[in-house]
Amino acid sequence: MELDFERCYRAVDSRDQRFDGWFYTAVRSTGIYCRPSCPAMTPKRENVTFYPSAAAAQRAGFRACKRCRPDAAPGSPEWDVRADLVGRAMRLIGDGVVDREGVPGLAARLGYTERHLNRLLTAELGAGPLALARAQRAQTARILVETTDLGLAEIAFAAGFGSVRQFNDTIQQVYAQPPGQLRERRPAARSEAGSINLRLAYRAPLHVPALLDFLEQRALPGMEERVGNAYRRGLWLPHGSGTVTLSPADRWVCATLRLADVRDLAPAVARCRRLFDLDADPVAVDGTLGADPALSAAVKTDPGVRVPRSVDGFEMAVRAIVGQQVSVTSARTALTRLVRSAGSGDDLVGFPPAAVVAELPDAAFGMPAARRATIRTLAGAVADGKLDLEPGADRDESVARLTELPGIGDWTAGYVAMRAIGDPDVFLPTDLAVRRGARALGLPDLPKALAAHAGRWRPWRSYALIRLWRAS
Repeated sequence: MELDFERCYRAVDSRDQRFDGWFYTAVRSTGIYCRPSCPAMTPKRENVTFYPSAAAAQRAGFRACKRCRPDAAPGSPEWDVRADLVGRAMRLIGDGVVDREGVPGLAARLGYTERHLNRLLTAELGAGPLALARAQRAQTARILVETTDLGLAEIAFAAGFGSVRQFNDTIQQVYAQPPGQLRERRPAARSEAGSINLRLAYRAPLHVPALLDFLEQRALPGMEERVGNAYRRGLWLPHGSGTVTLSPADRWVCATLRLADVRDLAPAVARCRRLFDLDADPVAVDGTLGADPALSAAVKTDPGVRVPRSVDGFEMAVRAIVGQQVSVTSARTALTRLVRSAGSGDDLVGFPPAAVVAELPDAAFGMPAARRATIRTLAGAVADGKLDLEPGADRDESVARLTELPGIGDWTAGYVAMRAIGDPDVFLPTDLAVRRGARALGLPDLPKALAAHAGRWRPWRSYALIRLWRAS
């Protein structure tokens, strides 16, 4: 990633929040690094170096600013949309793959050697996979230190560190103070017992009503719900289950997590960010869409509309299959039946894993036999590792394998690629809901207009699903 000094310095001088997460500002005279919007006095040009990642700044010997908390900045939208090796690797590192499987596991998932992967990441981000994972561990550890009453030794291993000594050394290097001092400085108001409270930053604007309305219309009882201005749902995570409550506010989304295993904090945060599409650059997206006559009025009326992604690629694929040629209400009924057949609890539960769905009896599927067979075939492919539907997947390969399955066509595969894998370049021109949404916007010829533009510029997740299918 190339950083133009003049452009970056102007963003720092104006404290432009839009660039938070795109790059980091290291100040040689103080030895600290900040996000571009840091409220501190603008450093002199001759003292500034820009880095594409927090890990690169840490590797160069800089410590995190205590005022602007650069480690809590939104993720770079570049890694959110890129389909190349570096983009896939960043999404997998964010999901905690290095902590669970090590660099060999990450390289194996991507199909490259460790050496080649390290060379590419270092060239683009200034740090290899271990350093990038280490920076994430430091942030996870800080959150646990400041928001829970767990012992510091427990936090060290929960955050992914191999030893308490490594934990202490990393915290000292990144935050210029030992873990004990971080705990002494934590806010007076802490999380309730068993829960973790944190704030997920995003780039404004965020159209909260459209986002929550879309999720509420499709919420499955017992798995997810909307409560006022908050969205709650259950999660299946690498080490166990969990629940999350997401409450959008100005500049960030307040998240309350309850986890069976605190080692799942990093993947839980990554999946919540994906669900609300928090790493997107809405100004750039709306600027592109607003430049087209067919969409300009809708963009001006509803800025900041985002397409909800997914916390589980398999779940999104099943939703797409069940929703084929039926209403939203009918799809909810069938999916709720499937979730309840797989088990329930006192609180919200996550969508059942692929291996569980593959073994469910026929009575659990309230749908035609052909569709039931499609879901079982899909579940078997995901459970066996033959089909990858997570954000680090190779998009073209996943779509090709999806369309090989009986009952899955191009539209369904594209929809899964868009919402589960995060492909921004999918175009869904034939969907009836898109046409209904277009008519609601007073643009009856919109599908034809968009088809004419397809390939001229990025569909941006099918034009924010035509402003989130306002009439669906």
